[in-house]
Amino acid sequence: MTSFDTYGTNTYTAQELSDLLADRLTVGFTERESDYLGNYFLAVLADTTRLHVQPNAIPGDDGQDDLYEDEYTDVTVLLLITSPVAAEPTLHAELGAIAGLTRLRSSRN
Repeated sequence: MTSFDTYGTNTYTAQELSDLLADRLTVGFTERESDYLGNYFLAVLADTTRLHVQPNAIPGDDGQDDLYEDEYTDVTVLLLITSPVAAEPTLHAELGAIAGLTRLRSSRN
């Protein structure tokens, strides 16, 4: 079973949030570039949890930015998490302690 969670913030830039998470979770983020997503930051934890930090505004085909999450128009930066359900409670407790970071959605498959 896998858990998918989305967090959002207007308090931090993608770089600032990835730096903050790196310090709190003792992980290293790698900056990546994608034609679809633009610049984003990725870390993979020991239990295979993937932490993906990116701006909500992503490059559009027409030269205009599109929103990755249309339903969160007021959120500037997203934290997308894919994790095994067993690892979830500890990680979410850590994330819940970060001021300005809000859990927007959670689902399990």
